[in-house]
Amino acid sequence: MADAEKQAYELAKGKYAEHGIDVEAAMDKLSKKAISMHCWQGDDVMGFDQPENAASGGILTTGNYPYRARNFKELTEDFEKAASLIPGKKRINLHASYAVFTDENPWVDRDQIEYKHFEPWVRWAKKNGYGIDFNPTLFSHPMVKEGLTVSSPEKEVRDFWIRHCIACRKIAERIGEEMDDMVLNNFWIPDGLKDYPADRYGLRKRLKDSLNEIYSFETPHVIDSVEQKVFGIGLEGFTVGDQEFYVSYAAKKGGNIVPLIDLGHFNPMENVPEKLSSLALFFPYLALHVTRSMHWDSDHVTLFDDTMRELSYEIATIPGAWGKSRIGMDFFDASINRVGAWAVGMRTMEKSLLYALLQPAKEMKHLQDTYQFSEKMMVYEAAKTMPFGAVWDEYCRRQNVPADSDVWAEVKKYEDEVMSQR
Repeated sequence: MADAEKQAYELAKGKYAEHGIDVEAAMDKLSKKAISMHCWQGDDVMGFDQPENAASGGILTTGNYPYRARNFKELTEDFEKAASLIPGKKRINLHASYAVFTDENPWVDRDQIEYKHFEPWVRWAKKNGYGIDFNPTLFSHPMVKEGLTVSSPEKEVRDFWIRHCIACRKIAERIGEEMDDMVLNNFWIPDGLKDYPADRYGLRKRLKDSLNEIYSFETPHVIDSVEQKVFGIGLEGFTVGDQEFYVSYAAKKGGNIVPLIDLGHFNPMENVPEKLSSLALFFPYLALHVTRSMHWDSDHVTLFDDTMRELSYEIATIPGAWGKSRIGMDFFDASINRVGAWAVGMRTMEKSLLYALLQPAKEMKHLQDTYQFSEKMMVYEAAKTMPFGAVWDEYCRRQNVPADSDVWAEVKKYEDEVMSQR
């Protein structure tokens, strides 16, 4: 470490210690927290299983930056490069559409997929020390009829997607067994209508009945999450799986079934981090998809902004939330270098969590509980100008990843030497 950097870190550590904050303990705690890095940023949510595989069904990726990954080899290479630029532990978040088909295991439709189609991912993850999370893929497929899947009035459509979701739960369970780990298996559907519905109840009743079939058997290595959304493109009039439905379903069903909170899936005026404390009181896990929405669920790359800092503060300070939270990133931007997008977004999550761990939370809680609101406000503001940057730089150094100012050079070199050859 250069003398100036060492001096800056020691001064920062001392400054935080004045407020009773142990910087070394915070960095150690963060280094053990795994963040799930989503595979779909690497190829614009294309997947491997459909010949006409552009994202559809309420999913939209914008931009046309070159060199997207086109297959398992390229996607894993890009993931590994991005991971080398990101501090902390990683998991990979897989969608079912990323099944690996070979001559030995040829293509099958989504309702027939098995563990063997994801075994290459498991071998690769074990080799690199990554965990795995999983998702059924109920979009970008011809069996999405008129924007509906498991809530469709057509039994053939419902049954196809029920088979798919059951297959995915079995795959997730097998992955968990092979990895000796808990796998988050997240259920999201695009189901909705473009205009005002004549029958909301019927659609939601079919969704409930379908979920009862999907979750009819035990999977001890799986955390099942159900994800709401306000609306999707072309589905502005009505969304079947809203927040009230999924929170109610998960609470009624119990066990390892929990609602998942996506930062982009609410009204832009809602404070999404504020929801965590309520859910933490009633559910065994806090499942999260972290993204950045601009006016709607645009899934921009996450930045170190107020929302990220507040989300991380809740994770760091709610009793038990650090251990029970399952954090997955869910941005996708095709207008910028995809390895760079991964690096910036994931580093932002790590940075926000470290920032949260260094906040004077105990001091502020005491001031709040003793009605000293003026002083609490001043402590809150003073914390913003603490020398956090020196601590973040030290954390990156210890994790053997570049400082923020050096990341782009690594990304650009990889683009020129590897990605541009595609």
